[in-house]
Amino acid sequence: MLFDNVAWYRPRPLIARQLEWISPVTMVVRDIDAPELSSGRAMGRDVLRALGFRDGFTHMEWYRRDNGEVVFGEIGARPPGARTVDVMNFANDLDLFQQWAEALVHGHLSEPIERRYNAASIFKRAQGQGRITHIEGLSRLLSDYDEWVCSIDLLPIGAPRRDWMMTLISDGMVIVRHPDLGSCIEIADRFATELQLYAN
Repeated sequence: MLFDNVAWYRPRPLIARQLEWISPVTMVVRDIDAPELSSGRAMGRDVLRALGFRDGFTHMEWYRRDNGEVVFGEIGARPPGARTVDVMNFANDLDLFQQWAEALVHGHLSEPIERRYNAASIFKRAQGQGRITHIEGLSRLLSDYDEWVCSIDLLPIGAPRRDWMMTLISDGMVIVRHPDLGSCIEIADRFATELQLYAN
């Protein structure tokens, strides 16, 4: 395995997909060697061995039960969706699409992996129906966290609102990062709660 990554859904997808007011967050963690992640990472390697998977990009989901047991969810022979590879790129200051191609062609990565940041995507769902009429909270959040904001891709004023049940990206997203996990969680949570899009 040339590269692995651990992301954390906040909240779990089954909850986020049921409640329109939630801004789902996908958090890529910097310290993948944390003890609480070791059993999930080991299971991932075991699943790849059991499948005989050798070359490519995979996306596996697993869960930790209240008793600490890790439970396999699913695996796909594909990169993760909802622009999660972009979040991984910002966490590692890499172009993982290029690294993936080089690994397939040459069998190795051309750049060292330096896990510099925790990074998070925050998906926004507008309140109301129709077209986006205004956005609140962005200026204040940028004033507080501008250096940690990597990407802002929100629907523009006048654009029709997307069907939040049909796409995780919904009405746009913001990507943030920070070397400290607690700080990254704080920044992501503020964008999740204080940034609001409205439609009418």
